[in-house]
Amino acid sequence: MDRESFIAMMSEAKLHDLTQGCSVFTPPWPGEKSLEVHFFKRVTGAYGGGQGANGQILNWSNTVGTHLVGERAFHSGGRAIADIPLKDLCGPGVIVDISDMVSDYSIITPEMITQKAKVKQGDILIINTGYHKYSWDQPQVNNPKAQGGVESMEFGFLVRHPGPSIAFYKWALDMKLKVIGVDCGAAEHPMNTPIRRMHESHFKLAEEKLKRETGKTWDEAFPQGEYYELTHLTMPQQHLVLVECIVGEIDLLKNKRAWIQIMPIPFVEVETAWARVSALTAPAGMSEEAFIAAMQSSEMIDMTVPFSVQTPQWLNYVPLSVTYTKRVGGQYFGMGRNGSICNASIHLATHMDGEKHFYPNGRTIGQVPLSEWVGPGVIADISQKVSDSSVYTPKMIEEVVDIRKGDILVIKTGWNQYGWFSRDSDEFRYMVKHPGPSADFSSWAVDLGLKWIGVDAVSADHPMNTIMRIWHPKTFAEANAKLVKDFGKDWDQMYPLDDFYQDMHLNLFPKKIVHAENLAGDIASAQSGRYYIGCYPQKAMEAESMWARFVAFKEGR
Repeated sequence: MDRESFIAMMSEAKLHDLTQGCSVFTPPWPGEKSLEVHFFKRVTGAYGGGQGANGQILNWSNTVGTHLVGERAFHSGGRAIADIPLKDLCGPGVIVDISDMVSDYSIITPEMITQKAKVKQGDILIINTGYHKYSWDQPQVNNPKAQGGVESMEFGFLVRHPGPSIAFYKWALDMKLKVIGVDCGAAEHPMNTPIRRMHESHFKLAEEKLKRETGKTWDEAFPQGEYYELTHLTMPQQHLVLVECIVGEIDLLKNKRAWIQIMPIPFVEVETAWARVSALTAPAGMSEEAFIAAMQSSEMIDMTVPFSVQTPQWLNYVPLSVTYTKRVGGQYFGMGRNGSICNASIHLATHMDGEKHFYPNGRTIGQVPLSEWVGPGVIADISQKVSDSSVYTPKMIEEVVDIRKGDILVIKTGWNQYGWFSRDSDEFRYMVKHPGPSADFSSWAVDLGLKWIGVDAVSADHPMNTIMRIWHPKTFAEANAKLVKDFGKDWDQMYPLDDFYQDMHLNLFPKKIVHAENLAGDIASAQSGRYYIGCYPQKAMEAESMWARFVAFKEGR
């Protein structure tokens, strides 16, 4: 399959977003930290942050919304999430609907799965228990026997949902499954977690049901030592990871095979990570087998930098801090996970600047459908054409790639080389001396109707069209002299302040052309050309911007 055919195939494949809305209203796993969103600065200025943009500080535990439970959630010696390659989180799989076989507190067995669908060795398995109907972002569930005539959605999603037997986990290991995903609050049975102690009345109901169905007590069915060894050591050591809170369009894929994509934020120090989960099925006229085979041979260029407490933030923003609030050893034997609370402003690491960052009437990140974050595009390598404080032009882009209307444009300036995760890291050069676009660049982007723009530098604007000009007068003088030499104009002639301050933000965000910053990773070796490009941000319903996984896809050999 050639490049054009591959891009057409991915563009025409049916995309299903399986991600739960992540909001201040999204319930976290019981006892953990809800999402808090605090505006620390506004376009016109605000307490604690200065003027210039809408900026938020988020405070959260990663069990809020759809998330990947990493190996270190159970096993401190496991891989960091940043070290798990995307090929271990993406691949063929099946979404198995057992919703007609389970009810409150049911035990999920391997036989339930295999009766409904064929599962293959190495698959990603997503289980539809039906309990996603209790997700906070779904319509209310009426029940005349319940208080107020409606079900307690939160108890259904987090406390009463079904969960796997020990035999299920052993089967999953035998099948060498990559990932187990569920449409409820945990991939474990809630009564094998601290919920057993937090909600003893529910444990009593669950154990009575187990005795009726199997004649066993809970501890006979789930011997604590065996359960701990299996879930806290064997599974993470064999790299079997879990995804929780899958919702979205899961009901459209009942008992179907698909190409499943789990795209977590690549945390270094955090045990669990927000993830965008989606599935692709074959385009019309193409067989499922041929589509899966083409995807299996494809290559993923991961353009995301690992996200760490060491990641530098943009100037007056707030860096990431991580506080571990619970550890495996500090909870009831066999039931605990490591868990942490994160705090950060959004403008550090690889992220998408959303419309609301500079345009208050725009959409939040979560209001933008996933289909607008993916599509055909180009990576334009202009690294040999730019240097410190350079100005790049549309002509430079058009000289290296065949860019088309409606494309996603990723600009490779080469500045990823100076980012924090590189051996050649040079933080001042990365932040203050990166190249930026010419005065005609934003209008060119509008004329082309670009979907979004990405850059391997800290900002899509030239730093001297930001507050950097004031904070770094020596660098501004150098940049101005270079501009005069290259273009015959000084800075204020080429970039009148009222028209070009934060040009790429203020002139493009009202037109829904946003941009990603701090692209890194595999972009270092990516060549100019056309690709299918995706941004996979957390579905954050109140966020002005968001971290994401950025991937360029190309056909395999």
